[in-house]
Amino acid sequence: MWEDQVMPTFIAQGCWTKDAVQGMTSNPEDRFGPVAELFESLGGRLLHWFMTTGEHDWLIIAEAPSHDVMMAAAAASLAGGGTSDIKTCAAFTAPEAKAIFENAGRVATAFKSPGLR
Repeated sequence: MWEDQVMPTFIAQGCWTKDAVQGMTSNPEDRFGPVAELFESLGGRLLHWFMTTGEHDWLIIAEAPSHDVMMAAAAASLAGGGTSDIKTCAAFTAPEAKAIFENAGRVATAFKSPGLR
């Protein structure tokens, strides 16, 4: 399904709950497969899954048809399974970033901020 489509890329980070850590310590498993299946069931694709140190315990990079619907559904599903503090953001390639700045430059001259003349 997703092979034919160019989908936006998103990054999500989160933390594991105490129960999740206890469960994974008792029964270690590779989480890429289950998380990939979650994204595929929502029409997306998991590109990378990382365990991280610092403020968050894990980071995923995924493609999704829409941030608003699909990533919200994925976050809600992940939160129900031993994760918390999930944050998501859109990620843009260098050509996409260039197009964003080109468009911003084009419309910036016509836009007037509130209170400015």
